[in-house]
Amino acid sequence: MGRLRSGPLKELQALYAARIRPPPAIVEVDERHPSPPVLLRAREGKLILGALPPDTPLIALDATGEQWSSRALADRIGEWRDHGSPELAFAIGGADGLHSTVLERANVTLSLGSMTWPHLLVRGMLLEQLYRAQQILAGHPYHRG
Repeated sequence: MGRLRSGPLKELQALYAARIRPPPAIVEVDERHPSPPVLLRAREGKLILGALPPDTPLIALDATGEQWSSRALADRIGEWRDHGSPELAFAIGGADGLHSTVLERANVTLSLGSMTWPHLLVRGMLLEQLYRAQQILAGHPYHRG
């Protein structure tokens, strides 16, 4: 959810997106009609689900999700890849989080930790972890954890 404007967060996103092969498709959806949080999340949920490619595994990022290590993320990505999923989709909600319809559709709900992160910063953090997972799966020494 949301559109990044020029600045450090967009640069961070571009830095890691450029390292991932093949490059990730980043689909930005934005709901601009001011609404109470409950209605806003519902509309955002429809936008997110509408942007998903059919039959693509969905990983929803939410504070209530499972917490994985970088290696565990790489292992799961490798499992999906090895079982015929050429693409994965990651959903990052707006400031009020993801709607229940997105969480219900998700194959996995993942948390980046118990701290609260700005949803636009999460993009760069997620892209770095996807790059790290790619390097782990390739046996590259980038990951030293």
